Amino acid sequence: MDITQFKITEMPFGLRLRSLGPDMTIFDYLKEEGVRRMVNDHYELLVESSIKDLFPPRGELLEGAKNRSADFFVQRLGGPQYYKISRGNPMLANRHLPFKITPKSRIVWLDCYRLVLSKFEGIPDDLILSFWKWLDEFSNWMVNQHDEPQFRMNIKIPRQ
Repeated sequence: MDITQFKITEMPFGLRLRSLGPDMTIFDYLKEEGVRRMVNDHYELLVESSIKDLFPPRGELLEGAKNRSADFFVQRLGGPQYYKISRGNPMLANRHLPFKITPKSRIVWLDCYRLVLSKFEGIPDDLILSFWKWLDEFSNWMVNQHDEPQFRMNIKIPRQ
């Protein structure tokens, strides 16, 4: 699929759109194995990206993060509820609070997904685009900090 079809929407800080989610028919094509491969490929790009410091280094910790993320996506796309069984309700915005996720880091995260999704074969374009649209909106839920401070105070504090 042509990568230019995956448009990244610039969203105001704090905007949390409530969508119905992706067309879960995509799971019929991907199956659990395909979802796990998609997440693995995404993480492999992330750990080489400009936001690699948000993720664990290669090894056991990274594999754990991949597994948790894959469990979430499997569940969200209509597969078994592995995530809920092992971690409870997703509450991903809260789970991501310890990490500085800015609008710029969201774009890098989405760029990595664009690369992964553009390589899908045998899946109808409308299903891939439905998933992409959901990712684009969903990703803004994780943004928890501005790229730069919104204001600066020019106050000089006298030294004593």
